[in-house]
Amino acid sequence: MSNLNFNNKNINNVIKEFLERELNKIGDLKYSYIIMKKNHPSCFFYISNYPEKWAEIYKKNAYQYIDPVIINSLNDILPFSWNENIIINSNIKLKEVFKIAKKYHIISGHTFILHDQNNNLATLSILIDSFNEFEIKTKINNNKDRLQMLLMLTHKKLISAYKEISKKNNKNAKIFSCRENEILYWVTMGKTYSEISIILGIKTGTIKFHMSNVIKKLGVCNAKQAIRISTELKLVESVIT
Repeated sequence: MSNLNFNNKNINNVIKEFLERELNKIGDLKYSYIIMKKNHPSCFFYISNYPEKWAEIYKKNAYQYIDPVIINSLNDILPFSWNENIIINSNIKLKEVFKIAKKYHIISGHTFILHDQNNNLATLSILIDSFNEFEIKTKINNNKDRLQMLLMLTHKKLISAYKEISKKNNKNAKIFSCRENEILYWVTMGKTYSEISIILGIKTGTIKFHMSNVIKKLGVCNAKQAIRISTELKLVESVIT
């Protein structure tokens, strides 16, 4: 899952339909569902039935980096209610998110949290509308276990779908050139650049050049991350010697 950007429209529409169908069984609720790679926040998934303009602003400005609700969720595992006071309680000075959210009547809510084994944070937030605050709070309080389970089921569906499409893409397309694959193979076998240069009969500078290309193709920061992702996703083909 490390190299996925949650940008498959078909999968996202299926997840949205499932989530809204299940939420409608509880009531007419306004929600947002967010998944974010904790070590790579730009890898981000967001669906909601909040005003579309707000969703556009949120994604365009990458508010996941400064959203007090997300920041609080990163440091907790239990569901929590929130309003403007979360800024004060979390010692967060950035008020931009709530300042703009107010224009779209997004002032308070209740957020459920999930941290998974792939280093993802997932949240399901239910908006508490000031016009029917008591009714919504009652629905949330009466269905806390159900809403937490819905977050878990939705998350599992989405992650499983993206894993499946990743497997298909890996089978249908070769990401690396033959030389890049050779170098990656020997690196994963524990060989140093000097040893690989002897095995392949090329200079260590050439090896570094190809590894740089591998890093760019995977969109990671360094060779260590490239090796880990290539191994996890089984992108490296065995080299016949």
